[in-house]
Amino acid sequence: MPSHVGYGPTLSPGESAQAPFNLEAESAVLGACMHDSDVIDTVRPILGDDAFYRPAHETVWRALLALHREGRPTDPIVLSELLQEQGDLKRVGGAVYLHQLAGALYDAGSAEHHAEIIRKKADLRRLHASAVRTVQRAQEPGADPDEIRSEIEAEVRAERERALASGQGRLSRFAVDGWIFITETGASAEPLWGTRDKTVWAPGESLMIVGAPGVGKTTLAHQVVFARLGLSETVLEMPVAPSRRVLYLAMDRPKQIAKAMARRVFETDEKILRDGLVVWQGPLPASLDKEPDLLADLAAAHRADTIVIDSLKDAVSTMVDDSLAVAFHNARNRALRGGVEILELHHQRKATADAPRGQRPSLDQVYGSTWYVSGAGSVLFVTGKAGDPAVTLHHLKTPTGEIGPLDVTHDHVRGTTTVDPSKDPAVLLRNAANGLTARELAAALIGGDPDRADVEKARRHLGRLVDSGLATKADGIAGGAGGGQQTRYYASARHLTAVG
Repeated sequence: MPSHVGYGPTLSPGESAQAPFNLEAESAVLGACMHDSDVIDTVRPILGDDAFYRPAHETVWRALLALHREGRPTDPIVLSELLQEQGDLKRVGGAVYLHQLAGALYDAGSAEHHAEIIRKKADLRRLHASAVRTVQRAQEPGADPDEIRSEIEAEVRAERERALASGQGRLSRFAVDGWIFITETGASAEPLWGTRDKTVWAPGESLMIVGAPGVGKTTLAHQVVFARLGLSETVLEMPVAPSRRVLYLAMDRPKQIAKAMARRVFETDEKILRDGLVVWQGPLPASLDKEPDLLADLAAAHRADTIVIDSLKDAVSTMVDDSLAVAFHNARNRALRGGVEILELHHQRKATADAPRGQRPSLDQVYGSTWYVSGAGSVLFVTGKAGDPAVTLHHLKTPTGEIGPLDVTHDHVRGTTTVDPSKDPAVLLRNAANGLTARELAAALIGGDPDRADVEKARRHLGRLVDSGLATKADGIAGGAGGGQQTRYYASARHLTAVG
């Protein structure tokens, strides 16, 4: 099957050697549409009208549209029958050529990117044709410059309106009406990690795990990765949604990452890891702030729906430049918009590396420009001493309800992390014979004197236990001459029975 990119000599009769084109991209899109008719709905807004350079490809495309409109299969056999009925089969190269198109080694996930290439080439051809006409008019005897300018302006205006009117126009391609935005953008989708009430990682939003070297960021991330691959169902007792394929960008000490992963891998996992995990070793071809499309392109090239960036400092040129941080955020959003979920490992500022265990950190302790954390959907901050198996997880930025703080223990031999049950609000309430107030729970959770924010967070914990039927609430009494009484919470009979 002849395929060519750019300006080339291997062309059929009538195909100009002067017009930009990419026959390989055209073949890939048509083949993807034959394999999966739903791809047609994805690429049609991008392609618009008259996008294919090779006339045979345009004929095949129109036949695919006809089959899709009628709800019929788009495979090469049904397609051949329709083209035969129309008298076009021989002209497009016959059934053999259709099967060659269908055999193109590209998946449906890449079709959108290939359609972009086709559309750009088509736009360039239209502009090229307009330029040729302008040159020809300028060379005619008695040519009027004002008249030519007017014609050029009219053509440019028409071309601009055509591009904006098509779904691929940059001002309209990703625009949807308000109802679709609210009801169909996945805002109510199940979390990737956690529950609806306590979401650690929400779909369509990146998760950033921050901490000093040696506190177990990678250990935690690997557990999430393996759960995404189906090797476990939960991490820190919270469910993790499965993934199709994970691309792990092992840019920071890949051999150490491999050694850490090996703690949780067994011979029986070989097929899952071969099919579901791809690892990029070392530096990327370019920094993500310089090539905002690179992250999405990597996901498409490796057919991944999840990307792990290990670590963030190795993916960008510098961490302290706000403009480059915004450029990285654009790269992050382009991948997210394409349905790729992102997990990022990052470092804290060195000055805070030895903060006391249990002390609540803040977002301004994350290293680099604030735009990195501003654009993240969720931020987990791990505090503790390097190598210490006991660390604390703080949920500093939350999609829904905050988790923790959680005192957790890393098993460095097995590569697992478990929650300290003594800091579980449900366990603390169950073990409190006289119940707990919000302030008492807050003091138990932080191991010290709580501030107002700690008390409010504890109150929310207790409120969720009441809503789930695991606790009851005895309303307090307002203060006065005789003093007041705080609202107190007690473990419900259902909770005590369930765990007793």
